[in-house]
Amino acid sequence: MDGAQSPAGFDRDALAQMPTALKAIVDQGSLAGIVTLVWKGGEIVRVDTLGQRDVAGGLPMQRDTLFRIASMTKPVTSLAIMMLLEEGKLRLEDPVSHWIPELGGMQVLKDPAGPLDQTVPATREITVEDLMTHRAGLAYGFTSVGPIAYAHEKKLGHALVNPMTPDAWLKALGELPLSYQPGERFHYSHATDVLGFLVARIDGKPLGQALRDRIFAPLGMDDTFFWCPPEKLGRLAKLYEAVEGAPLRDVSLPRTETAPVFEGGGGGLISTADDYLKFARLMLGRGAVDGVRLVKPETVDLMTANRLTEAQRALPFLGMPFWLSQGFGLGVSMIMDAEKHQWMGAGAEGAFGWPGAFGTWWQADPKNDLILIYLIQDSIPLGPEAVTAMQGQRPTGRIALPIFQKLVYAALGQ
Repeated sequence: MDGAQSPAGFDRDALAQMPTALKAIVDQGSLAGIVTLVWKGGEIVRVDTLGQRDVAGGLPMQRDTLFRIASMTKPVTSLAIMMLLEEGKLRLEDPVSHWIPELGGMQVLKDPAGPLDQTVPATREITVEDLMTHRAGLAYGFTSVGPIAYAHEKKLGHALVNPMTPDAWLKALGELPLSYQPGERFHYSHATDVLGFLVARIDGKPLGQALRDRIFAPLGMDDTFFWCPPEKLGRLAKLYEAVEGAPLRDVSLPRTETAPVFEGGGGGLISTADDYLKFARLMLGRGAVDGVRLVKPETVDLMTANRLTEAQRALPFLGMPFWLSQGFGLGVSMIMDAEKHQWMGAGAEGAFGWPGAFGTWWQADPKNDLILIYLIQDSIPLGPEAVTAMQGQRPTGRIALPIFQKLVYAALGQ
């Protein structure tokens, strides 16, 4: 395309600065590589592939590189729940114990950081909405402190690579006390894993198959799955940990020889930039993309509207004032104050998405008809009480994301 202005409304010269700025982060050894995608107004404006997907193997990042997208899985699972809602198979106010009796009659810690045997009964049952808004009182080990953090690790195992069956895992989860009363506050947790197993129980099939039938196959997402097939393994990016003063360390998750029975709806998916773009476009299109409609427009509107109270937004998330500029709906967060959001990155009011623990991120911006996708594989500590080490810290490699965000919006003149 000729000229400084691209058809999508970007300043071409300004947008061209982006790969150089991001490559500097890769060159300094903080990240192995990055894949970014910018879509606007019906066209892919730019795709950049920087660095390597496999440092030891000397394999470059490519447009079709596969990434463990971690919690970017959550919006997908949440959409499947909303499909069940449209079909009349559940309601947001329904107690989840109707399908998952393992989570009925829960006990709640008197002190979220206190002894596991000092509890009180839950004042009410956990609802579907509680799970979708992370207000069920459930926990992750890494977002918790005290005995409950270590109990999660010991009793439930790894959140992504787990030999337990869904039934055994749900039984173990139900034997742990809640950290907070249902509905009380946002506490990031295994809630979306529970939602995934809820989808599986209602549909009568494993979650991976349910998501393929409901979402991936209709959208043509052929590179999205819970287990990477052998013929695609060479495209899977390695997961690295940045160690100060040392080369990147390969900490890739172990791969099972056969597809696992545990498919974590909260973080288990593997995908590519182009595949996830199809899902993001569906969400931006309020339930439809390329002639395929999966849910009604009002259903996506429900998902992308804030449900946290002002008191709940006043509480920190992972040690940061995360909700200063944002809210949380049914599976995604959304920008509520674009000016205040500048400290985190960039985006217009109403832009929504949800990131992943390995640094993956996406955002759909209805105001600008814009989708941004940013994929890296950067491991940070996620063991029990990891939240105490996250207090306002942004690992060096993670500064590439706000650079990407700000450069894209600057190229739009915002």
